[in-house]
Amino acid sequence: MHNALFRPLGRLLPALVLLLGLLPGAASAAPAPAARRPIAALLERIAPGASERFVIERIASDESFFELDRRGRRVVVRGNDNSSIAAGIHWYFKYYAGIQLSWDCMRAELPERLPLPERPERRTTKAELRYAYNYCTYSYSMAFWDWERWEREIDWMALHGINLPLVATGMEVVWRDVLSGLGYDRASIDRFVAGPAFQAWWLMNNLEGWGGPCPEGWYEERGALTRRILARMRELDIEPVLPGYSGMLPSDARERLGLDVADPGLWGSFRRPAFLQPEDPRFGEIADRYYDALEAAYGPARYFSCDPFHEGGSVAGVDLPASGRAILGAMKRRTPDAAWVIQAWQDNPRAAMIDALPDDDVVVLDLFSESRPQWGEPSSPWYRPDGYGDHPWIYCMLLNFGGNVGLHGKLDYVIDGYYDACAHDRAGRTLRGVGITPEGIENNPVMYELLSELPWRKERFTSGEWLAGYLRARYGRSDEAVDAAWELLARSVYNCPKASTQEGTNESVFCARPTLDFRTASTWAHSTDYYDPADVVEAARLLLSAADRFRGNARFEYDLVDVVRQAVAEAGKLQQRAVAAAYRAGDREAFAAAAKRFLRLIQLQDRLLGTRAEFMVGRWIADARALGRTEADKALLEWNARVQISSWGDRAAAEGGLHDYAHKEWNGILRDLYAVRWQAWFDLMERRLAGEELPEIDFYALEEAWAQARNPYPAAPAGDPVDTAREIFGAVFRRR
Repeated sequence: MHNALFRPLGRLLPALVLLLGLLPGAASAAPAPAARRPIAALLERIAPGASERFVIERIASDESFFELDRRGRRVVVRGNDNSSIAAGIHWYFKYYAGIQLSWDCMRAELPERLPLPERPERRTTKAELRYAYNYCTYSYSMAFWDWERWEREIDWMALHGINLPLVATGMEVVWRDVLSGLGYDRASIDRFVAGPAFQAWWLMNNLEGWGGPCPEGWYEERGALTRRILARMRELDIEPVLPGYSGMLPSDARERLGLDVADPGLWGSFRRPAFLQPEDPRFGEIADRYYDALEAAYGPARYFSCDPFHEGGSVAGVDLPASGRAILGAMKRRTPDAAWVIQAWQDNPRAAMIDALPDDDVVVLDLFSESRPQWGEPSSPWYRPDGYGDHPWIYCMLLNFGGNVGLHGKLDYVIDGYYDACAHDRAGRTLRGVGITPEGIENNPVMYELLSELPWRKERFTSGEWLAGYLRARYGRSDEAVDAAWELLARSVYNCPKASTQEGTNESVFCARPTLDFRTASTWAHSTDYYDPADVVEAARLLLSAADRFRGNARFEYDLVDVVRQAVAEAGKLQQRAVAAAYRAGDREAFAAAAKRFLRLIQLQDRLLGTRAEFMVGRWIADARALGRTEADKALLEWNARVQISSWGDRAAAEGGLHDYAHKEWNGILRDLYAVRWQAWFDLMERRLAGEELPEIDFYALEEAWAQARNPYPAAPAGDPVDTAREIFGAVFRRR
């Protein structure tokens, strides 16, 4: 009844309020400056002149909604706040104008005459919290972003309805100020704060100091950037989640400050920071110092994220209920309506830590809902029979680990898992939204489009029904060959079984340390052969058959390169098996020929990926170096960028399992590290076939040499992606 009564009033109200100039974000005959009209400014960034072609109406409502309508030749977008309005704009772009805005292209060329809704379309959602990011995202993808890149990302968030993102940039500023107040000098602070590419694991209490010290001027520049990020988010009604105080302190806090701290032990080979016991009389004081510094740097916030004892931190001797009360209590002293956002990952959060806390004061991210749901799905290997009790929780899709490159997803189960959770007798009552929580972004856009639309679709639907609309939006029109290609992808590489718990994509053999028995490139991936590689190869062939019809379409060309890349990687797996078979047969001639063909595949893959900036190590390194003031700063930042995607840590960490965790199937690193490792191994194995007894290769030494190098890489793509993809596909899969 409320909605039915409100809608007629909603259509009269904007016109009345417009006359008084009171409607935030509304279009008028004399537009206010873009800085005072965030949605107008957003439209102008997407397509200059677009703001004059839309009427924006913000209407107070008890529910989150957007509505699409028409007024003369202009499109009307109504909503309860700027976040919902932005989501409505993107819905219009996708399903009326055939324009999808994604990481691979955040600009649009609007048609001369905008398609107009024939009748009002209204969409509402009960998902009041629409979350984004994982601490790891801030290192694997965002470590070296400048304002220009951040501006595009905030636009992406708004258009995808995100209203609750983690903001983990600039926290070194807060910690510098806290530790300075406790008597730490700059050198001591430098030993605690991690380097730019490793701050995610520092903020999650896994390590301290690795990758540092941060360059001179870094603190000031990151602080200024973070303030700019937060200001733009707040303009768009995007409420940030800022890291809260979890009890973390430098590992020397007992000796230096005389505090009662617990030792959480090691994370791999890295020493974890200390954990300040809640019973220590100074816990409240230090927590207050932290929130004073946080607010002084970035203003007030309501949501705070922290994850004590993340990934196996020891809780020996820790009173978990007291810790939970102390952590939440410090947040509430600063902000009475504060909420603690916590990641459900492995044993975190311990039930004892949060069970006694007031229900609405804790929001739990079910971090890996598509593979290891903890909310109450009995088949989950991380099943919690009682879920999160009465605490609100968010259904999240993790999808990507380590920022690895590769096609992967669970189209069917992401949909069904969400609607199953909504319908669950207990968990459905406390479900408050959806979230994207990948370790790395700028990949698999189909999955993020799907997840972001779930809150706005009340009825369960099938992936096939949804995909048809997705393709028309992504490429601007339908095409028989393209549809057939995506049908193959949807039933194969994007249809990972519900029961699978593998960590992201089936990894490329090119990126692995050489072996006869390849399974994965990284230690914990445990990938399975859940699809037929021939389906990916055929999908690539079909996309190539349509490529001339879509030449110049940025979204199509990105997908074309990505799918052909996946097909070449599949060929690499088959070729590696031929190498292994020849070696085991003792056939030196066949082994040499198979090894040569394998190396040729890496060379072709490297060339293909050089046609798109998204797949180039040169862009990653250039972004890192651009943030340094001096050559020494640039060298440190480049080393951070290189070591993260190769050995990850020092020898102990790399050999302990972290090497290649963040491997990238990218132009540049393919030929200069991965091919070098394979060539060295092929040489070794040939000599062994000849009867020589030789020791194993020190792969870490090769990885460290690449990480320490400073050879330049191009950051701009070269070659036509369509022509290059066609040529390379023909070379790899030519008919015999």
